[in-house]
Amino acid sequence: MKLLTKFNLVLIVFFGAGGWIIAELAHSFLTRNAREQVVQQAELMMASARSTRDYTSEQIKPLLLKNPEHETNFLPQTVPAFAATTVFSKIRKSYPNYSYREATLNPTNLVDRADDWETDIIRYFSDHPNDKLLVGERETPTGRQLYLAKPMVVAPSCLECHSTPDMAPAAMVKKYGPSNGFGWNLDQIIAAQIVSVPMSVPISVADQAFHRLIFFLIATFVVTIVALDAGLYLLVIRPLHEVSTAADKISKGETDLPELKVRGKDEIADVTASFNRMRVSLAKALKMLEQ
Repeated sequence: MKLLTKFNLVLIVFFGAGGWIIAELAHSFLTRNAREQVVQQAELMMASARSTRDYTSEQIKPLLLKNPEHETNFLPQTVPAFAATTVFSKIRKSYPNYSYREATLNPTNLVDRADDWETDIIRYFSDHPNDKLLVGERETPTGRQLYLAKPMVVAPSCLECHSTPDMAPAAMVKKYGPSNGFGWNLDQIIAAQIVSVPMSVPISVADQAFHRLIFFLIATFVVTIVALDAGLYLLVIRPLHEVSTAADKISKGETDLPELKVRGKDEIADVTASFNRMRVSLAKALKMLEQ
């Protein structure tokens, strides 16, 4: 087996083992990092939804309540949850994989009623009032989902519509009836903001980064192999090949060979210089035998 082949095999084994370790660590890191990025985006979206709720409650609702139409027809624009979900539906045009819910245990509009897993989240916040954020994963028929949830506490402004039917706006009771969305208590955790996104999103982000990393690792490996092979050939193999060729010619009786050029002061140069001395000594010995 040629020296260059042996050298390449050693490099392939070394770089292969190192590359496999790097790939495993990098994939784990990139997946974790992508998950954190998705969670941060979800937090920003949730903060946007909460800001929309606050703006609606403080600025829009007081103005709409003065609208005479509100006395007979309930205006959903006065509901902070309606404003938040409407704004988020606009955000989804840029982030279609994200979904937003204000899941409620006892909503006025039954569309907002919490599902079983959302109910578990609301009860978790009720049992752990100091926890203000919950991040988790769950299995769904369409695949694994990553979710970010924050509790929603009943504020005094909420009781204007959700204390008792007789205290609520007549138009709202007329539209949704007196059976749902009442009996809320101040500071009660009655709902949760939940942003969900398929796990395929962070996995896709991580896979794209991982594939780019692998590409650059392989490219670096190939360039390194070529550079080392070129260096090995020029500095070691070619000088040794010259010595080997000269020795082969001498062994066949060709003694009138030019002196090999000694390059540098390394071990290869020492071998070349030693060969030159041996060739001279051999030539002298042959002349003595001829006499």
